[in-house]
Amino acid sequence: MTTSDAASDARLDATDRRLLLALDVDPRATVQRLAQDLGLARGTVQARLERLARAGALHAHSTRVPLAHLGLPLRAVVTADVDQDEFDRMIAEMALIPEVVECLGVSGESDLMIQIAARDADHIYDITQRILRCRGIRRTATSIVLRELLGFRVGHLLAPDARPRG
Repeated sequence: MTTSDAASDARLDATDRRLLLALDVDPRATVQRLAQDLGLARGTVQARLERLARAGALHAHSTRVPLAHLGLPLRAVVTADVDQDEFDRMIAEMALIPEVVECLGVSGESDLMIQIAARDADHIYDITQRILRCRGIRRTATSIVLRELLGFRVGHLLAPDARPRG
């Protein structure tokens, strides 16, 4: 199932949105707690969570640990141009670099946007050299993140007045 297929299969109604918003506020909430807080039957909450997960609308979560708590206080964004013929092998090799915390395929001047976590500037240099050694990487450019001004968020999109217009 493609991402667009999953999105079309996971039409969110008001109850789904309330459920997802509650999970955005407290990702560790139990089914029982969600049911109680939202005034729903436990079976309803469980069934909706399972349906949303099957449709790809609810990803398995992990604790979002601040990277500084892992001894990696610096972040950088690396953009890369790649040889498309080597793409699958290149991604497999990049997945072996533990400091790569995210890799997105993007349109525009570059093919990839890679977020890395590092101890210091020398470590950023070392990580980017390992990225460059991945088969199919032709060129990179690195920007150090100075400050996170607006972190990843979706809760505001789940509010009733945030539905797409059209």
